[in-house]
Parts: sequence; C-alpha cells; structure tokens
Amino acid sequence: MSSLVGPDEDDPRGKPPVPEDVQEAIRTLIRWTGDDPQREGLLDTPARVARAWKEYCLGYGEDPAAHLSRQFEEVGGYDELVLLKDIPFQSHCEHHMAPITGKAAIAYMPRDRVVGISKLARVLHAYARRLQIQERLTAEVARCIWDNLNPHGVAVVIEAQHGCMTGRGVRTPGVGMVTSKLHGCFLEDERSRKEVLSLMGY
Repeated sequence: MSSLVGPDEDDPRGKPPVPEDVQEAIRTLIRWTGDDPQREGLLDTPARVARAWKEYCLGYGEDPAAHLSRQFEEVGGYDELVLLKDIPFQSHCEHHMAPITGKAAIAYMPRDRVVGISKLARVLHAYARRLQIQERLTAEVARCIWDNLNPHGVAVVIEAQHGCMTGRGVRTPGVGMVTSKLHGCFLEDERSRKEVLSLMGY
C-alpha cells in the first residue's frame, strides 16, 4: 500500500494527501526530461501535478447518466428542438495526455420530457474529465442522452484543438477537429439533420 504524504506544514489551507509513489513517478519523469526534482522550484511540483491530474480526471468518479435523472413532463406541449451550443470544455487525450480544448453543441428532439439545460453541459464535462479521444467523447455524450431521455433524436457536434498536434509532433497550431454523432430523427431524416446542423453553425 502506498504511503501518504500529508499537507505542507507551511500551507494553512491543508491540501489532500498524495501517495509517495505517485510523487516519485513524477520526480522520475522530471529527471528523465533533464531537470533536477530537488531544485527549489520543483520541490512541490510532484504533489501539485498529482493533485492537478486528480482534478483533470474527476469524471472517473462520476456517473454522467445521473445528471439526466431529474426530468420534466410539464412542457406546455413543446416538442421542438432543444439546443445548447458553444459549451466550452477541456479534456486530455489518452495517447499523449495532452490538453484537448474546445466547444460542443448538444441537441435533442424531446418526445415527452425534458431536462434542465445545465444537465447537458454536465454530461459533457463528466465524460470530458477522463482520458479521451474526441471521437469517443462525442459518441458517449450522444449515447447517454439517447439512452436516458428517450427522445426522437440526438445530435452532438464537438470542435476542438489538440495539444498533441499543436505542441508536439507536427506542431501545427490553429487546426480544429470536428466530430459529430447523430441518433434517431437527426440521422434518419435529412430535413431534421440539416436544420439541427444549421442551427449549430455547421
């Protein structure tokens, strides 16, 4: 079992403990890149990095579907498109653990019930706060809404920039990747598909 290192004595706020083996792994990475983990500026870096990654990956402890559990049937007969767009998010790619930053548009055509619009963003963030690839993230968000709201259709479009492409490798900044996933009427009916994508700006 990993031993735990407690909060810094000079930090009155008290931060959650970080396993020593996790900190040592980060020190190893620092040494491997060519720096000295014992120099002053890096002494607290292993614990800071570990806590940051725990925060980046909060989605592993979250059930995205739970955000859709409270639904409303009194909608005054509304049965048209519900669209939330330009939702900012951040994730990390599972191949290089580099940042993925972008925005999403989420739409559904309700059948007999709706959810609070903030819940759509919460579903996105729950999946984004895991190691991801953009294609899977898009599909997971769409499938969660499709399975839990039983709508006529779901459409999810994500546009993002990938740090593994802009900061390393091909090093090409300013490139955006767009992915989409459609279910139900948005997949089967061309008119509905064109309408939702147009409203999303695509």
